Amino acid sequence: MRVALVGQKWLGAEIFNLCRNRGDDVAVAAAPAADDRLYLAALAAGGPATVARGRVTGADIPAGCDLIVAAHAHLYIGADARAKTRLGAIGYHPSLLPRHRGRDAVRWAVHMREPITGGTVYWMDDGADSGPVAAQAWCHIRPGDTPAELWRRSLAPLGVSLIARVLDDLDAGIETREEQDPALATWEPAFSPKALSAAE
Repeated sequence: MRVALVGQKWLGAEIFNLCRNRGDDVAVAAAPAADDRLYLAALAAGGPATVARGRVTGADIPAGCDLIVAAHAHLYIGADARAKTRLGAIGYHPSLLPRHRGRDAVRWAVHMREPITGGTVYWMDDGADSGPVAAQAWCHIRPGDTPAELWRRSLAPLGVSLIARVLDDLDAGIETREEQDPALATWEPAFSPKALSAAE
């Protein structure tokens, strides 16, 4: 498969290695940081690596791509970018969508003292974390967990395994698209003292 990988940090680098180990042809658009793990991994492998800023457009996606994979990408991937690929775009969100849509899903799940959370690979659309679900799995939130501990121990590795599952399914011709139930959707704002006081 020819993959355009948009992302950053540990998760981006792990998905880059996953795709390379699968034999995929990977083009990378990484976060604008000289020491970003994904950017450095792509350069070390001798592959194409560009810097992504703000919004990914069709001009950022190489011709002939089958799929865009967003791994820890806080960028809007436009309809023109998605339409340039054969399959569209998938992204990983660290919650059981449609619950906790938004950028700070892990922090809100911990703050709300929820006993479980999970991760979702979904098909990206024009909304925020609102596209059809491709794969989903849950994990426990342990007493005393911080958002960082929960991310490192459970949610980041879960993202790798779920993306791997979806890529394997696509290789086998299986394309799961389960619509999210809007009646169950929640949207959490950026986690801040102001947002906390409004929620309480």
